[in-house]
Amino acid sequence: MHVLKVASHSNPNSVAGALAGVLEQDSVAELHAIGAGAVNQTVKAIAISRRLLGQDQLRPLKVIPGFMELTIGGEARTGIRFIVEM
Repeated sequence: MHVLKVASHSNPNSVAGALAGVLEQDSVAELHAIGAGAVNQTVKAIAISRRLLGQDQLRPLKVIPGFMELTIGGEARTGIRFIVEM
């Protein structure tokens, strides 16, 4: 599964384009976000990618959010993982 890391300064249009490309190829992708700003940009990107993929009410994207634990610089951090399926 392809993993996209999203930061608070990530451009949601760019992330949406990358997400759409991964979904067209594999039909499943994982996005990682740490912090409120990154989660906000991730949700925007998922919404934009629906438009790019031509998704409608009959074939919506499936999004499964969850927590993830990781260590950055020796410090334990909690992030949000979004698994997106087409």
